[in-house]
Amino acid sequence: MSSASVPMDAAGLNRPLITLAIMLATIMQTLDSTIANVALPHMQGSLSVSLNQIGWVLTSYIVATAIATPLTGWLVDRFGKRNIFLASVAGFTLASMWCGVSTSLFEIVIARVFQGVFGAALVPLSQTTLLDINPREKQGSAMALWGMGVMVGPIIGPTLGGWLTDSMGWRWVFFINVPVGILALWGIWKSFPADTPGRSMRFDMAGFVSLSVAIGGLQLLLDRGQQLNWFSSVEIWVEAYLAGFSAIYFIWHTWRTPPEHSFFDYRLILNRNYVTGLLFIFIVGVVLFASRALIPTMLQDLMGYTAEAAGWVTAPSGLGTMLAMLIVGRLVGKVDLRLLLAIGFGITAFSLWEMQGYSLVISQGEVIWPGVWQGLGIGLVFVPLSTATFATLSPQMRANGTAIYSLVRNVGSSLGISLVETLLTRNTQIAHATLAAHIDGRNPGYGNPAVAELYNPHSSMGQMLLNNEITRQASMIGYIDNFWLMMVMTLAIFPLLLIIRTPKREAAARRS
Repeated sequence: MSSASVPMDAAGLNRPLITLAIMLATIMQTLDSTIANVALPHMQGSLSVSLNQIGWVLTSYIVATAIATPLTGWLVDRFGKRNIFLASVAGFTLASMWCGVSTSLFEIVIARVFQGVFGAALVPLSQTTLLDINPREKQGSAMALWGMGVMVGPIIGPTLGGWLTDSMGWRWVFFINVPVGILALWGIWKSFPADTPGRSMRFDMAGFVSLSVAIGGLQLLLDRGQQLNWFSSVEIWVEAYLAGFSAIYFIWHTWRTPPEHSFFDYRLILNRNYVTGLLFIFIVGVVLFASRALIPTMLQDLMGYTAEAAGWVTAPSGLGTMLAMLIVGRLVGKVDLRLLLAIGFGITAFSLWEMQGYSLVISQGEVIWPGVWQGLGIGLVFVPLSTATFATLSPQMRANGTAIYSLVRNVGSSLGISLVETLLTRNTQIAHATLAAHIDGRNPGYGNPAVAELYNPHSSMGQMLLNNEITRQASMIGYIDNFWLMMVMTLAIFPLLLIIRTPKREAAARRS
């Protein structure tokens, strides 16, 4: 897509009300990416479906959001930001209510699809709006506020979802959106200025369909691969072929189509800062959401935490993110963005290094503090990264740029979660075999008569207890291996910081 509607005139706007309204909408949408996760067992029993079937409640939302996100730029050009915001918030709120009153799996999956479709534009539109209504010197603070909504929402989602499910029932993880959506809708209606759609784009049906099939196939593959044992399943092969061939066709079609007629404006990838920002936000998506998916399951499966207790232990990382964003929002424009990014990635790598010291007997404090450090690191990264990514992008390309930015972050999170879940299963199996091979009568533990009697490998009870303990230990090794991998991935992107140009250097380069 070549351009979006003309950026709004920031003069005379009620910035506080606009910001509050669009951030309410953003938090509502990002919260829904994780808030329903802990409610799945309750929904499974209520709807009388299998574990495999209830997974579609999450999959349908993720896939629908991914497919609809690239449409944002064309929709804004065709109908204007204000109208798309109003339609998105209203549709998301109604779809949330529909999810809450659903009585069958089919009904709730369809409602989740509508949630994903209507909510897809909220995050990229909120980002581009905050960039449009704030002068350059305030864009760092604006991105800090936006980042809090985007990053904190998924972090507090499991905690809030667990409390709502235990206290009021699983339907309230959806009903909670209704009052928030109404407030956001009122705020946007009252404060958001009417804008004139550009209507300069022609809808590229071939580009949209091929990109949608590629994204949808990839998201289905990533979401269901571990559950179906990856390429031993016919479904995964079909999804892989669809994603691969559709992506190849989309690239070929986009390359030979003029930018003004293409669904994707390939001039975006000619901007060095923007492309580097996409790579960084992809890594952030992998590291942040993968670790967020690992730690609650580790606490519940290996250490006996309830879902709510695991949520409270992991919630302080969100406080670390908020604190970092409040601080870094004031530093953007005064400190070299690359230095802020380096410090943020360094703290993130340090937190993952600390997580490698986890064991089956760690205290809550030993879980909380690495999470807080990780929250601080991610918070320090997110704001300068958003600022640097869009610093050299023209305002007319922001709607398309923010949509792709959000899409890449979501794909990164899906890939990260699938990667760590797969590696966790395989590394646990390897560690289990290795540990089991060292269990025999010469093991020092058998010097204790009580241990020798309880864990007697020649009795059925002893074999069962031994296998359970070996599995717990092997699983802990698998988690530690994943934390090590994410630390290496974080450290590996440090050299790419040299590619980023600060806004001042970019302006000097253009003058020369």
